[in-house]
Amino acid sequence: MPHDVIPFANPKAQFIAYEKQILEAVQRVLTSGWYILGEEVRNFEKEFANFIGAKFCIGVANGTDAIALALQAAGIAPGDEVITVSHSAVATTAAIEQIGAIPVFADIDPVTRCMDPDCIEPLISEKTRALLPVHIYGQPAPMDEILAIARKYNLQVIEDCAQAHGAELQGKKVGTFGDAASFSFYPTKNLGAIGDGGAVVTNSSALADNMRSLREYGWKERYISSIPGVNSRLDEIQAAILRVKLRALSQDNDRRRKIAQLYVESIDREKIIPPADIKGALHAMHLFVVECDERDALQKYLKQENIGTAMHYPLAIHQQPAYINRIKGSDILTRTEHLYKRILTLPMYPELTDSQIERICSALKKYA
Repeated sequence: MPHDVIPFANPKAQFIAYEKQILEAVQRVLTSGWYILGEEVRNFEKEFANFIGAKFCIGVANGTDAIALALQAAGIAPGDEVITVSHSAVATTAAIEQIGAIPVFADIDPVTRCMDPDCIEPLISEKTRALLPVHIYGQPAPMDEILAIARKYNLQVIEDCAQAHGAELQGKKVGTFGDAASFSFYPTKNLGAIGDGGAVVTNSSALADNMRSLREYGWKERYISSIPGVNSRLDEIQAAILRVKLRALSQDNDRRRKIAQLYVESIDREKIIPPADIKGALHAMHLFVVECDERDALQKYLKQENIGTAMHYPLAIHQQPAYINRIKGSDILTRTEHLYKRILTLPMYPELTDSQIERICSALKKYA
C-alpha cells in the first residue's frame, strides 16, 4: 500500500492540536462585543513583548505592514535607502517601497544565508538611513557585526523576524538587537494566526508611540489625526488565537529542533548540505532548507516517496519579474544566485508525527 503524502506544510494540524483552547478563545471574543483593539490585543502585546524580551509590542494587520510601519516610525522617509537582502520573501522589499523608501541589496554569507556584514559598507551612500537584516528560515543574522556598522554610520536597524519567532543569539532573542523588529503571524509561521497578523517590537517608547499612531490613521486621540497614518490593526480574534499558541511556542520550537536533528543525522553530507549549526545561535527552525547540487533530482525522488517539498524561494527578489534590473546591488549577488540553484525545503512543523518523521529520515538515508 502506498503511503499518504506528507504535506510540506500543514497549518490545520496546529488548529487541531489546540482546537479546544482556540474555539474557547474565539467564543470569548465573540461574546465580549469588542472586536477591534480591545483586551485580547492588549494582552497579546504584553505577552509577546515579554516572550521576546522587549518593552513594547504593537500589533498590526500583517508582517509586511510591520516592516513598513517600523521603518516609518523610525524616521525612514521617501527617497531614503534601506540596505537589505534579496534572499527573502518579496514582502521585505515590498514593505520598503510601500513607504517610498529605496531598497538596496547586499549579498549573503553562504554559511548563515543571512546578510553578510562585509557586503554592507560598499553599499552605503549619503541616502542610506537603515539596515534591514532578515533572520531567514529562523537562522539569526550576525547582529553584532551589523550593529557595529550601523553605529559607525548612524543608521537605524530594523530586524525582519518574520521567520524567527524564538530564535536566539548568545541567549538573547532576535528582535531585541535593533531599534525595532517586525514579525509576521501568517498561518504557517512558528507562531501563526488563522489569517493574517503581524507585530512590531521595540524598546523605544517614542518609536512605540509612533507605531500606535501610524497603525490607526495617525490618531493620538480618537478621531484626531496628528500625522498621516494607515489602517493596520491586529484584530481581537487573531490576538486571542495567538495568545493560545504563544503559550506553546517554546515547546513547539523545541520539537522543530528535535525533528531537524533527526534530519541532519539522516543526511549524507557529501550529497546534501543541511542548515549550519552556528555557535551561539539558536535556530528557530521555521524552515529546514537543504542545499543539493542535484536539487531537482532530490525533489523528484522525495515526491516519488510521497514527501512534500518546496523552494524558498523559487527566485530571489532581484530575479522576480517586478524587480529585475531596478534594485541597486542586484548585479553583485553571486552567492545569493548560487544558493537559489541548490535550495530545497523539507517538511518542518511540530505536528509531524513520529511515523512521518521516520519516513522522511528513511528516504533521506536511501537517497543516492
